[in-house]
Amino acid sequence: MSGEKFERHRQAWRPDEIQKLHTLAKKGMALKAIAKALTRSEESVKDRAKQDGLSIAKLR
Repeated sequence: MSGEKFERHRQAWRPDEIQKLHTLAKKGMALKAIAKALTRSEESVKDRAKQDGLSIAKLR
């Protein structure tokens, strides 16, 4: 994919992390919980999910 730029402080997503993100998102887990499970920032998780066309449940 073009237009994908990683900032230096961000780690690239590993395939197993992406798989886990997809699994957790499909289970309807909240963004905060997914971020914690992947030890990534919510911002990072949100960006990745958007790239992959995933929708993440938002806690109200």
